[in-house]
Amino acid sequence: MYKVIGKLQSRAFRVMWMLEEINQPYETLKASPRSPEVLALNPSGKIPVLIDGDAVISDSTAIITYLVDKHGALTYPAGTVDRAHQDALTHAILDELDAVLWTAARHSFSLPEDKRVPEVKDSLKWEFARNLELLADRLTGPFLMGETMTIADIVCTHCLNWAAGAKFPVENEKMLAYGKAMRARDAFVRAQTNNAD
Repeated sequence: MYKVIGKLQSRAFRVMWMLEEINQPYETLKASPRSPEVLALNPSGKIPVLIDGDAVISDSTAIITYLVDKHGALTYPAGTVDRAHQDALTHAILDELDAVLWTAARHSFSLPEDKRVPEVKDSLKWEFARNLELLADRLTGPFLMGETMTIADIVCTHCLNWAAGAKFPVENEKMLAYGKAMRARDAFVRAQTNNAD
């Protein structure tokens, strides 16, 4: 059985949701970043961490990529052009949505107070909205890659939820409808319900 270390209100949710989507049993240890439990497994202190037998894997995207490759679900096969497009899309979301949200979070609570620049948030909100419009232009089906759900959808939907919590407006109708449909998935609901704090 897999063990996911991290809290629901973090990138650990991506892993929990993925495991629900691929119907794999798991348990969770609700640990915070830089807690002793996390530092014992990941020197950076970041969550999530996945334990699979003797293997310890960190970084939410690395973990969900490992899971989809291992179980052959929610991904195109490695070495195919479709997989290259999937990876490019996933990395674009990480660069253009996740990184923007994380920069805002650092300047809200993560950095030492004297290093925070709260004024940067207006610029980040503009950048996030612009990047979301570009992503919406690529949305051609129920999922980001058309008819096939992939890890890019897990990362993107998590970013949309994060944006709502961070008060980053999501005004694009296409992305609002997409996010609503993704949050309605049974696996998404199970991940939230089964791991509520």
